[in-house]
Amino acid sequence: MDEKKVQPEFTPPKVKKKKKKKTIWIILGIILVLIIIAVVASGKKEQPIIVQTEPVKRMTITQVVTATGKIQSETQVNISAEVSGEIASLPYEEGDMVKKGDLVVRIKPDAYYPQLQQQTAGLRVQESELKTQEINIAKLELDYNRSQELVQKGLAPQSELDNVRANLDAAVANLKTMKARINQQRAALSSVQYDISKTTIYSPIDGTISQMNNEIGEKVLGTSFNIGSNIMTISDMENMECQVEVGETDVSLISIGDTARIQVDAFPNQVLTGVVYEVGSSAQTTGLGMQSEVVNFMVKVRVLEKDVKLRPGMSCNVDIEVETKYNVLAVPIQSVTTRETEKEIDEDLENENENLTRLQSTRIGMNKPDEIIFLISDNVAKMSKVTTGISDDQYIEIREGVNEGDVVVKGSFRAINRELEDNSKVKVDNETQKRFNPEGS
Repeated sequence: MDEKKVQPEFTPPKVKKKKKKKTIWIILGIILVLIIIAVVASGKKEQPIIVQTEPVKRMTITQVVTATGKIQSETQVNISAEVSGEIASLPYEEGDMVKKGDLVVRIKPDAYYPQLQQQTAGLRVQESELKTQEINIAKLELDYNRSQELVQKGLAPQSELDNVRANLDAAVANLKTMKARINQQRAALSSVQYDISKTTIYSPIDGTISQMNNEIGEKVLGTSFNIGSNIMTISDMENMECQVEVGETDVSLISIGDTARIQVDAFPNQVLTGVVYEVGSSAQTTGLGMQSEVVNFMVKVRVLEKDVKLRPGMSCNVDIEVETKYNVLAVPIQSVTTRETEKEIDEDLENENENLTRLQSTRIGMNKPDEIIFLISDNVAKMSKVTTGISDDQYIEIREGVNEGDVVVKGSFRAINRELEDNSKVKVDNETQKRFNPEGS
């Protein structure tokens, strides 16, 4: 009996393709899962923070108070009218130099001449009446002496002597009144003469006419007791000063004799030298009672250069060197930041509401923010509390908390103020800083 041949099972081509695709999808799914696991694992790994550094070094630091203001002359005089009238003469123009005693303004005195004549005539009349009264008194004295002799001899009654005496006393009293009136008349005449003298004004100083406010023919007002029309200003242009306003937080740092560096907008390429010679003691407040209230003090700085053509009213910036320290430890000013610290809370607090107690204790224990810097050691940032001193526009003195040669983080701003914490891993990249600041340290 013949054995039957076993035929191989037949698999259609479509089934084979389906199995192959399924295998490929399974492999791709496994690869995708592995990729996701790798991404998650790498995300959990701490990335180093890129920073720039600089070693702590010793240097000289000069603290500066900066202020803005105007150039003015140290000595300036406002020429004001003391009498009212029409300007008849202005011999000089704005910008001209004058000497002490030079006539600078003449006001027409015509309106005062009638008063002068009236007062003079009145004085003469009263002086004439005074002489007449003196003659009358002399006659009454003779009559009194004669009557006195007759009474003594019994040839005239006492009543006659009394009448003559009364007439003499009245004449003497009238004489005193007339003398008082004459003195009053003379005072009035002197007042008119004084007003006439003030129609001519002379320069009280050597200087330059820095401002002219009137022209010939204009009317000016003035009295002897109040400030009249300001006709012109005479300034001593040889001695100039800067009048700057300094905030109340900085004025206590400034002392008379401090050196100042002055930059005038009109001379942008020149730095002038000055010295503080006056510090205001009274505040100048703007926006009083408002949220924008500002309190400043006036500080005057004498300009030492005499050959610069400064003019009153020019704008200026002044850097006042208030303190200098030599050979002190210093770091870049941006390296110092602040962190708020809390006092340790007693873990054994017993209260019905422990969470509330802890919250209250935390608020009570909040300290003033500490000044800190970040020191780099083995690519790890270490937070160090420091005590600072004076500063200039780039560096700040460190009194405590660092040693010379320590490496301190100086950038970036985001890293120092937000990202860095104690023991943060860092990557130092000073090449980036050098590309942006080739001349920097």
